[in-house]
Amino acid sequence: MVTKLPGRTPPSAGMKKLLLGTVGLIALGAVSPVFAADMAARPYAPPPVAAPIAPIYDWTGFYIGVNGGWGNSHNCWNFDPAFVTPGGLVVTGDGCRDRSGGLFGGQVGYRWQGPGQFVFGLEAQGDWADLSNSRVSLLDPTLSTSTKTDAIGLFTAQFGWAWNAALLYVKGGAAVTNNTFTIFDTLTGVGLASASATRWGGALGVGFEYGFAPNWSIGAEYDHLWMGTANNSFSVVDPRVAGILNNRISQDVDMFTLRINYRFGGYPYGAPVAARY
Repeated sequence: MVTKLPGRTPPSAGMKKLLLGTVGLIALGAVSPVFAADMAARPYAPPPVAAPIAPIYDWTGFYIGVNGGWGNSHNCWNFDPAFVTPGGLVVTGDGCRDRSGGLFGGQVGYRWQGPGQFVFGLEAQGDWADLSNSRVSLLDPTLSTSTKTDAIGLFTAQFGWAWNAALLYVKGGAAVTNNTFTIFDTLTGVGLASASATRWGGALGVGFEYGFAPNWSIGAEYDHLWMGTANNSFSVVDPRVAGILNNRISQDVDMFTLRINYRFGGYPYGAPVAARY
């Protein structure tokens, strides 16, 4: 038997639920700041920065430039006597000699950079030269000979390999030189005979070029020229020279030049390529 206390009414089921819910909310509010304090703050992660664009230098286009440097011409002489001896025609060598001097000129050409790093081109180059030398003849010391090369031209094709703004190439083609040969009296310096000749031969070279600014590049180049042998005939009164029917001169030329080029039109760079991570 349940005895009810006087003056007190037991709580109903609904009141019990309300009291329990209130206590739970108060407890949760008291514990939440503790958990929030214990949790580490999440670091801020900025958005990824786009990689810089890496431009690729494009060597395609027409260009014009100037060059200057040094050259050396190697010549060897042979003289044929004017009269045939009983033993036949005797060819007499008069030795070899090198002539060095300065070069200055210009070049114009066109290059095309294909897919990848291959570069193809055509170029014409012309230089004023001062490659001259005089020497006493080995056959007759009363005579001296003088040779001078005053102009050099190159007409070549190029094949190169590019690393962005750097270009290494080889070239080959035709070469032409303008030469003057003179025989003069050793004592007085009076000219006795002279002959001029434009000679054609072959050329082979190698060069390096670097694009240091949009449309501008600098470089260095070495070329070797094979000019073969030229014949010079004389008809003079002086008996010392009249005894010479023909003079044959062989020639090889080495050239080292520094150059600067300006490339026309287009953009200095090809399609930009985004660098990978």
